[in-house]
Amino acid sequence: MLVPNGLRRTRWYRAPNFTDFPKPKGPALMKIGLLGTGNIGRTLARKLPAAGHDLKIANSRGPDTIDADMLGQGARAVTAEEALADVDVAILSIPFNALPKIKHLIDTLPEDVVVIDTSNYYPGRDGKIAEIDAGQIESEWVGEQIGRSVVKAWNAIGCDSFATKAKPKGAPRRIAIPVAGDRKDHREVAIALVEDTGFDGYDAGTLAGSWRQQPAAPAYTTDLTSGEMGPALAAAERDRLPMRRDLTFALVMERLGEGVPPDAEWGLKLSRAINM
Repeated sequence: MLVPNGLRRTRWYRAPNFTDFPKPKGPALMKIGLLGTGNIGRTLARKLPAAGHDLKIANSRGPDTIDADMLGQGARAVTAEEALADVDVAILSIPFNALPKIKHLIDTLPEDVVVIDTSNYYPGRDGKIAEIDAGQIESEWVGEQIGRSVVKAWNAIGCDSFATKAKPKGAPRRIAIPVAGDRKDHREVAIALVEDTGFDGYDAGTLAGSWRQQPAAPAYTTDLTSGEMGPALAAAERDRLPMRRDLTFALVMERLGEGVPPDAEWGLKLSRAINM
């Protein structure tokens, strides 16, 4: 959830311990380019190299502005152009309203490169987008803007849960993350990468149904298991999502305006109360 994804961490959350997931020996599994160093991007920058992948990361301000702690597991800070050169996977973890600005970079990618988008639309933050407000699915709008069909992944988990609640495969109550995309082979790559970050990748089907993992849906930032994810996706009510999304945004902004930054547990409770 992108608004509560900005919730500050609290003292009772431990920092992610990547030694829980030993780094494989041998060659990198995939060559990945990551655009974006925000809440989700920051955690991806640590988890993907820890899983053995060759990761290049970039932001809009240049490689010298990327925090050193994001490079601790072996990621390399580069320019945006360099990040997407010679990669198997491109991950877009930038603000939703900035996606149209990177079309020229996406245009350079070969067709077999998997493009994963982690973003979400909040009109109170991103500005109103008429097509989405009229009912267009977020992922389909993104595809039109960048000229490439995307896989939607890591958008439906809160940043604190993503950073601190990873578990080994098969562990009880392992959180699931829905993954949607039109190409089955690209969806499978994204699911495998979600697994590498410590969560169950749940196949949510094609982009036509990806509205079921948009903000305010039952599957969105509610920390569900794989067994719970299917019923949650099925329970989504499309017409109610915009109102619930905007209500959540307003409540978070109200709390911030009162000078009481909402913590991660408050954000999770809010999501479960409104989305489910």
